[in-house]
Amino acid sequence: MEELLEKGYPVLVVDTDGEYYGLKEEYELLHAGADEECDIQVLPEHAEKLATLALEENVPVILDVSGFLDEEASDELVRETARHLFAKEKKLKKPFLLVIEECHEYIPEGGGMGETGRMLIKVGKRGRKHGLGIVGISQRPADVKKDFITQANWLVWHRLTWENDTKVVGRIVGDEYGSAVSDLEPGEAFVQFDWADAEVSRFRFKRKRTFDAGATPGLDDFERPELKSVSDALVEDLGEISEVKEQREDRIADLERKLENREQRIAELENELSQAKDVSDAARKLANAMAHGAPDAIQSQLPTAGANAADGDADAADEGAPAAVAELEERIEELETELERERELETAAAARNAPSAVEVPDSSGVEAREETRSLVPEDGAEVVETAEAEGLAGEEWSDDDFLTEPAVAVRLQAARRESQCNERTAERIYEVLVSDAPVSAHDIADRTGRSVEAVHSLLAGLRARELVRRNGDLQYSFDVNALASLVESDTRAHLGELHEQWRA
Repeated sequence: MEELLEKGYPVLVVDTDGEYYGLKEEYELLHAGADEECDIQVLPEHAEKLATLALEENVPVILDVSGFLDEEASDELVRETARHLFAKEKKLKKPFLLVIEECHEYIPEGGGMGETGRMLIKVGKRGRKHGLGIVGISQRPADVKKDFITQANWLVWHRLTWENDTKVVGRIVGDEYGSAVSDLEPGEAFVQFDWADAEVSRFRFKRKRTFDAGATPGLDDFERPELKSVSDALVEDLGEISEVKEQREDRIADLERKLENREQRIAELENELSQAKDVSDAARKLANAMAHGAPDAIQSQLPTAGANAADGDADAADEGAPAAVAELEERIEELETELERERELETAAAARNAPSAVEVPDSSGVEAREETRSLVPEDGAEVVETAEAEGLAGEEWSDDDFLTEPAVAVRLQAARRESQCNERTAERIYEVLVSDAPVSAHDIADRTGRSVEAVHSLLAGLRARELVRRNGDLQYSFDVNALASLVESDTRAHLGELHEQWRA
């Protein structure tokens, strides 16, 4: 590597034991890893930037993975760096060397090879045509996958003594070299080149000129050399990636807290809504009993909480019970609205809990997401206008034509049958929704002369079929887009609703 650095060739080495920092005694390299002694602490998010610095800016990189406590993060960092190098070299096609120390850990001969090993084998098989070379270094060649070894154009065998390793040399190079490899001197090696005349040559490699951080420690004290560093600008660029990741993690944690609080709020609202409905049912029974002249038989069934909610008591008069029911119905409306909003926010928070997450507003700042639309009269006729419904943009429909369309009418009929309204009352409610929307349930009750309870029962059925929408002020109107979509859809689509009615 010293020879490559001396001539200005870029290189990236995956240092598994923290031994390569000694090169910084003579050369400017970016020492990236997990330790504080590194120039910059990196994670998988930095992989693309490291590949860019090495390939496009010719910055030699020591990717020191020895300090990682999280093996998955270390493995992902190596894999992603190799992947980005491979991808970039397809376009750049410049000579570049990727060095992998202890390659048997990534490319084992036995089972257990992961995505990183497969990526490195891919580089070995296909990287050379783009200029990307790879060097795998291991003191245990018997444990390195043979598919990787057989792809190598150059093979360098230093002194090996373990029988399994010498057998590998004998099998690949020849028996005579398998026997002789254990007799090599330090620095000597058998070398196979694809361009040399001799099949195998015996070489002695030069000793390192820089500090040998991988040497076996002796009894004598050693002094750590003064190390060179790359420019602060490069470190700052990588540091910005770290800051963005930290901000994203903080943002995700904040969203998770909000989501947890929202889930708790939803549970509270659901409980309160259930209690309010129970109280409303009891109050309704009391009102019916009073209307039929037998209040004493039912009044005891009204829970204390319900009496408080309705501001009534055991001595409520005939007029007090209906008032209590109306107030409870209104409270149920409020709870349903808030519950619906909280659920929408929960869904939004879950969807946005990602690297590109954005602020999720609190429920206090939520506005109706959809613009309320009304059926506007023109020239004496009730007209529906919608610029959003596909296929109906710009067309005008009278209320009779619109509401009598089969796909719409059958759903109106089904909602009416499930409600406490007869046909005439339902038609009057529809007329109010057409002419005066948006309008509250209480206003509808006043204009039709029916009880709020009966109006609510029909509105609930209409909302369940997505024919009517309710805004943030608890006001109702026909959902023009939904109606238009029904009219435009398959003319037989309404038969599903009819089928359900016939089954019933």
